[in-house]
Amino acid sequence: MFCVSTWLVMACAGPAVQQESGMEYARWFSILPDGSAVLHTPGGEADTLRGPFHRIVCMSSSYVGFLEAIGADSTVAGVSGLHFLGNPGINAIEAGYDAALNYEAILAVKPDLFLTYSVSSAEPPYLAKLRELGIRCATVSEHLESHPLARAEYVKLFGTFTGRRERADSVFCAVRDAYLALVQPVVTKKVLINIPYADQWFIPGGNNYMTRLIRDAGGELLGAVPGKQESSVIGLETAFRYAQEADIWLHPGWCGTREQLRSVHPLFSEFPVLEKEVWNNTLQRTPGGGNRFWETGPVHPDWILEDLTRILSGAGTDSLHYYLPVK
Repeated sequence: MFCVSTWLVMACAGPAVQQESGMEYARWFSILPDGSAVLHTPGGEADTLRGPFHRIVCMSSSYVGFLEAIGADSTVAGVSGLHFLGNPGINAIEAGYDAALNYEAILAVKPDLFLTYSVSSAEPPYLAKLRELGIRCATVSEHLESHPLARAEYVKLFGTFTGRRERADSVFCAVRDAYLALVQPVVTKKVLINIPYADQWFIPGGNNYMTRLIRDAGGELLGAVPGKQESSVIGLETAFRYAQEADIWLHPGWCGTREQLRSVHPLFSEFPVLEKEVWNNTLQRTPGGGNRFWETGPVHPDWILEDLTRILSGAGTDSLHYYLPVK
């Protein structure tokens, strides 16, 4: 499943190349006049598919979110990390993870398409076995897109896969217009983001998806390296310096309270930003431990941007989509 830990790995592995797709924002897929979809991969390959597909196995929760947005979630036959999902209407099998795929269960649901992602130029090794078993596989590079609207535009790809292109175009246009109407022209707040993950504190690059969302909401992400998409790693001394400058702290990992944040590292108690505003994107945590931020956020960056705009501007925050204050 495409969860926060996998997202961090992907954030550190930027695209090998950038494609010209003919889409408004997306660069890693295109749709031909005959309705075929062309998917580009980090390894430089191009894969052409022609739908519609009726039984899809999804290795990322975001794929389920795209299908849900166009009313095609009934096509989901299998999911990696099924128990993490927040969509109660999914009737699917647990597909397993990477080297521990449940091939028997996957075969039993007779999928006509298996969708996955790659975090490097090398194709995931399990795809060769799936193809030997007669399963059509494809690699989606949505996670390599740096613009929030580029990721949202993948709803068109899933619309093409399922014969719902018109519905998908309508969804994207609404998301695009709502997002662009929210973009703030002036930066007003400085933002500290994340906490150490596996002893490494990741800061997204200046061209990163999350950095763009924060900037469009009127924020400056401290430590974001200009012109870089992949994340950088900072030390605690650097983080302390940013904590002195920051107006707001976003995405403090698993922490839901300031006391929990203090327990992560003794130095956190001395972070000036801890006495200001701290917000986490965990409002829609699922009973199984997942987070709808990663499931539906890619197709709805307008919802994320609306939340961030309200948080950074100090406007009313009574009914946010994804964010909770850390108290």
